[in-house]
Amino acid sequence: MFDALPAERPETPLLDQIQSPADLKKLSERQLTSLVREVRSWLLWSVSQTGGHFGAGLGVVELTLALHSVFDTPEDRLVWDVGHQAYPHKILTGRKEELLTIRQKDGLAAFPKRSESEYDAFGVGHSSTSISAALGMAIAARNQGSKRRSIAVIGDGALTAGMAFEALTHAGHVQANLLVILNDNEMSISENVGGLATYLSRLLVSEPYNHLRENSRRVLSKLPLAWELARKTEEQVKSLVTPGTLFEELGFNYLGPIDGHNLPELLSTLKKLKHLSGPHFLHVVTKKGKGFIPAEADPIGYHALTKLEKPVKPLETPPPQPVKKKPKYSNIFGQWLCDMAAEDERLLGITPAMREGSDLVEFSRRFPERYFDVAIAEQHAVTLAAGMACEGMKPVVAIYSTFLQRAYDQLIHDVAVQKLDVLFAIDRAGVVGEDGPTHHGTLDVSYLRCVPEMVVMAPADEQECRQLLTTGYLYSGPAAVRYPRGTGPGVEPDRALTPLPLGKGEVRRQGKKLALLALGSLVPTAEKVAEQLDATLVNLRFVKPLDKDLLLEMAASHDALVTLEENAIMGGVGSAINEFFADQGLQPAILNLGIPDLWVDQGTPAELLASCGLDEAGILAAIRQRFPDSSC
Repeated sequence: MFDALPAERPETPLLDQIQSPADLKKLSERQLTSLVREVRSWLLWSVSQTGGHFGAGLGVVELTLALHSVFDTPEDRLVWDVGHQAYPHKILTGRKEELLTIRQKDGLAAFPKRSESEYDAFGVGHSSTSISAALGMAIAARNQGSKRRSIAVIGDGALTAGMAFEALTHAGHVQANLLVILNDNEMSISENVGGLATYLSRLLVSEPYNHLRENSRRVLSKLPLAWELARKTEEQVKSLVTPGTLFEELGFNYLGPIDGHNLPELLSTLKKLKHLSGPHFLHVVTKKGKGFIPAEADPIGYHALTKLEKPVKPLETPPPQPVKKKPKYSNIFGQWLCDMAAEDERLLGITPAMREGSDLVEFSRRFPERYFDVAIAEQHAVTLAAGMACEGMKPVVAIYSTFLQRAYDQLIHDVAVQKLDVLFAIDRAGVVGEDGPTHHGTLDVSYLRCVPEMVVMAPADEQECRQLLTTGYLYSGPAAVRYPRGTGPGVEPDRALTPLPLGKGEVRRQGKKLALLALGSLVPTAEKVAEQLDATLVNLRFVKPLDKDLLLEMAASHDALVTLEENAIMGGVGSAINEFFADQGLQPAILNLGIPDLWVDQGTPAELLASCGLDEAGILAAIRQRFPDSSC
């Protein structure tokens, strides 16, 4: 057990010998047990140097070692769900030293990535995809006449999503050779470990039991009544000591629960499962943050770790007084939600397992009867809101931009078509940094603005965030406010619940020749550019409806226009403005700047914006290249 993060690079003599999973097969069970501590110490130290997810990874060290020791990866396909479990997997598949680059520009990805390693069988970022992907691989292997195995490791709450159960239902139907491992780390199914359960698990994977089970099936299948009685008896006995009846009914052979930190038990179980055909479901109970006392005590708080800064030498002079921390946009939303709920008892708050990330903590404490965490079930969250709105309530769905994509059908059919009064508070809009392309929110303007009668807004600062949330809440119909991760420019918001005029932008600076039309998070950068070019700056505020009168005024009074957005150029607010001018029969000189047509990788937000040409220098360069006479 570790009670603190290692201060120095740990000694890892056994781990240093592991270049691939093939090296694990050379080690004795005793050596593998020693290797567990080395992997944990390396994980703790390396993540303290880089920042990143580590609570879930600490919990699957034994399981990862056992899987790579028993199965023949990469020939056997190992698919990780909720990819932040996969740090130990990266360590054991030749990426130990590279872990010091994780989540950094040009470094290791935060999640499994097919182009990074042949051991990463499937790329992930969103949860609950592993069973579907592994089943697809298992069916492909069967059709190709291959004996390779497919293993899905699902956990950390991912089994709460409907997609996982859709895959389980199909897997039981097609009877492919699939092993699903539930990493139950108390974030999904509750613990159920005991002597009788452990004994039963050993029995269920034993060769005599499975031979007897299959032979009995063949004999008794000719006697339908006898077979049905035997089947029900087996299920009833197993249900007394295991929670697996559901999975048996879906067509799986359920095994477990077993202790996920008992390496000999894991090795023994997996060796037997390796040679069994058909769909099997292994329930493994682990402790999130295992081996690191603070993380075991607070698995949510230690889900991820920020990079630890090295201590600096004490200053001879007294340090300056600490500067008041700016609130994050999520904090602005959380305060607004509480304030609006106090004013309107119809308000209900919904989140798909993002209470802390979306800052609904205070709301959940003050208004517990009006707070709904639906787990990792974005589709359900949106249709739940639709049902509430049908009955006159005012639901607010707090959701990340990248996760709203998963509920797009529900947003269209269940909310928008019916013109229901639902507000979407869309966090993490734009580039989000180190988690990479699966987590950037750079598509929401494009996929929302094409939905009829949808109001889409983006604040330029903290005060506008409160005002636009109020605007969307008071609008009778579906509305969305998108705001970025992290802090804004530092405008102190007041506590009033004042809306802004629907579909009206503002001129923040009057200049000459050139007009910058900026949306949301890029307004502060655009202000600096406008100063250098003596350009007019328009804070658009609204993607839909557009401020058409203001756009016509800008086109008539300026030589050229530049649109700026932290969203894909294709289909974004710049496209909307182009379409408007085309509809008016106008062809103003216009430059659209935004996220280019590529997948933005990982890095700090500043690095990524610069790589997309959306920092101050990049915007200036693009304008001067396109409009050489625009600057004064």
